Amino acid sequence: MLNFIYSFFNQPAVIIGIIALIGLVAQKSSFSDTLKGTVKTVIGFLIMSAGGGIISSTLSSLAPAFESAFNVQGVIPNNEAVIGLAQNLLGTEMTLIMGLGFVFNIIIARFTKYKYIFLTGHHVLFMSGLVTAVLGTIGFEGWQLVLIGSFIVGSTMVLTPALVQPYYKAATGTDAIAMGHYNAFSYVASSWIAKITGNKENSTEEIEVPDKFSFIRDSTVTTAIVMIIIYVIVFLAADHQLISELSGGDNAIMFAIVEGLKFTAGFVVTLQGVRMMLSEIIPAFQGISERIVPDATPALDVPVLFPYGQNAVIVGFLSSLAGAFATFLLLPLTHLPLIIPGLIPIFFVGAGAGVLNNAQGGVRGTIIGGFINGVSLILLPAFMLPLLGDLGFANTTFGDTDFATVGIILGYVGNLVSKTGVYALVGLLIALYLFSAFRATKDE
Repeated sequence: MLNFIYSFFNQPAVIIGIIALIGLVAQKSSFSDTLKGTVKTVIGFLIMSAGGGIISSTLSSLAPAFESAFNVQGVIPNNEAVIGLAQNLLGTEMTLIMGLGFVFNIIIARFTKYKYIFLTGHHVLFMSGLVTAVLGTIGFEGWQLVLIGSFIVGSTMVLTPALVQPYYKAATGTDAIAMGHYNAFSYVASSWIAKITGNKENSTEEIEVPDKFSFIRDSTVTTAIVMIIIYVIVFLAADHQLISELSGGDNAIMFAIVEGLKFTAGFVVTLQGVRMMLSEIIPAFQGISERIVPDATPALDVPVLFPYGQNAVIVGFLSSLAGAFATFLLLPLTHLPLIIPGLIPIFFVGAGAGVLNNAQGGVRGTIIGGFINGVSLILLPAFMLPLLGDLGFANTTFGDTDFATVGIILGYVGNLVSKTGVYALVGLLIALYLFSAFRATKDE
C-alpha cells in the first residue's frame, strides 16, 4: 500500500490527469469532453516533461565539462541524492507525510484564503523527505512525526504559491495559475530587487534590434545561438579526453553545436506541452473551484511560466549563472562549504525568475534580479549542507531555495528549543489559518 502511495504521488502526470478528471466530472461535462480533456491534460504534461528531460540531459553533458573547464571541485546540489538517503532511513514516514501533505493542502485551501492546490508531485516528494529527516532528528517519531510533518508540508504547498502570486500575476496577467515550484524565496527576493533596480517598461521581449539582425526577435533562434556559443566555449576549454568520452569520439565543436540545438529543441517542446496542458487544465479546474475548493488555483511547475517571457528565460538563466559562479568563487573566503553551481536548477529556476523579474524591472531588473537569484541558489544550500551533515547526509544538499529555507528554519529551531520550537511554529501556522478563515467568513 505504501509503495502504491509513493508511486502515485511520484507520477505528477497521473496527479494532473486525475485533477482534470475530477474538475470535468464536477462540471458535469459530457463523457467525450471529460475523456478528451483528461487525456490532453496528461499528454500536454508529458510533452512538457519530455522537453524538460531533453534540457536536463544536455545540461548533464555540459556540467562535467563546466567543472573541467573552470577546474572546480566541491558539492553539487542534488535533490534526488538527498531523497534517496532519506527514503532508506525513514521511507515509510516520508511516504505517509507526502500523501497526507496533499490532504492538508486541500483542507487549508478549502477553509482559508490560500486557495492553491500544489500539483508538482516530485517537489512535494523532495519537501516530504526533507521535513521527515529534520523532524526525525529533532526527536519526532511515529504518528507525531507523520502528523506534524504532513501539516508542515501541506502548509508549504499553499504558502509558497501565495508568496509568489503577486509577481506571478504581473508576469502572466492572470490569477488562473500559480507557481508550484519550491523556490519562492529566490523568486520573491529577486523580483523585489528587480522592481527597485529596473524599469519594467524596457522589457526583454521588446528589445530594439536593426533589421539585419531581425532574426534575434525569434526566441527559438536566439536560444539556439546563445546555447551553441556557451557549449562551444565550455567544451573547447574543458579536458579533451573528457569531451571525447562525452561525445563518443565526435568532434568537440560539432558535438557542442548539436547539444546546443538539442537544448533549444527541448525548450520548444516544453513550451508546446505547456500550451497544450494549460488549454485543458484551467477550464477543468473551474469544476474544482465551483464544487470542492471555491476559487481554487492550480500551482504548476515552473516551465508553465516560460511562454510568458521567452527572451527573459535566457537572460534570467545567464544572469543567474553569473551570480552563482561569482558566489562560488567567493565561498572559499568564508567558512561555508564549497557549492558547485548546478546547471539544471540554475537553468530552470533562473529561467522562471527571469520571467518574473522582467515583469517587475525589464531588462535591467532581469539581469540584476537574476544575479541575486544565482547568489541565493549557492548561498542557501551552503548554509544547509552542515545541517544535512548533522542528519547523516554527508556531502550532498538540496538545489532549491525553499528546501534550504524550510530545512534551516526547522533545523535551527529544533537545535535551539527541540520539539517545543516546532510545536510553537505549528501553533503560529494554525493561528494564521484560523485568522484567515475568520476573515473569509466575515467578508462573506
